[in-house]
Amino acid sequence: MYQQYPTALTSGSLPTMYDLPSENPEEMGLPDEFHDAQPDLLKETCQPQAKEFFMAADLNLYYDAQHPNWYKRPDWFLVIGVPAGSSQADARLSYVMWQEQISPFLMVELLSPGTEAEDLGQTLQVVGKPPTKWQVYEQILQVPYYAVFDRYSRQFRMFTLQAGKYQEATIQGQGFWFNEIDLGLGVWVGTYQGFQGHWLRWYDRTGNWIATLQERADRAEERAERLAAKLRELGIDED
Repeated sequence: MYQQYPTALTSGSLPTMYDLPSENPEEMGLPDEFHDAQPDLLKETCQPQAKEFFMAADLNLYYDAQHPNWYKRPDWFLVIGVPAGSSQADARLSYVMWQEQISPFLMVELLSPGTEAEDLGQTLQVVGKPPTKWQVYEQILQVPYYAVFDRYSRQFRMFTLQAGKYQEATIQGQGFWFNEIDLGLGVWVGTYQGFQGHWLRWYDRTGNWIATLQERADRAEERAERLAAKLRELGIDED
């Protein structure tokens, strides 16, 4: 279901996430508002059928013990089989493969004009430079599922690892179904964090979009209001 990282690269002398912080002073600027909001929606609605899982957005992922400063920063990813932090003290600063030992189950990249070519595997590795994002996901980490979403064209594409190579899967109906976690991922049209548009969102086996935190709060408030109204009809003082 997920790629086990080679234990041969494990060494006590290798840096941990505390030695490889997630911030890079050489990188200027921050993600745009969509790149902030879309990962939030994915996280809020992702409820996989798994005992342990970890989700992250815009977090450095270090993948090569021979080059410990090389990293990629996925827009969003899901790992099955590793626990999420339970306190601020053990919250990850980055995801370090030789420490975690388990590759992500799903990578999600949000296309933009400046990164589209690399995200879609259309660029080649430059001699002496780190491998491309596509190479890392496909060949090094062997991530079984790789999703890309273009909000401009509203196109959602899914690639699955077949015999060590990514093959584009056919998106049918509402989206793409993951049997391993009993969830589907598709394009939802609606308003989230004040922005109207097309969004990647998780849905359940019945085809219902999994509720966001705000939607859950709204539904609870509506139920409370209906109950209060019913009590008033019965002449019962709700206080």
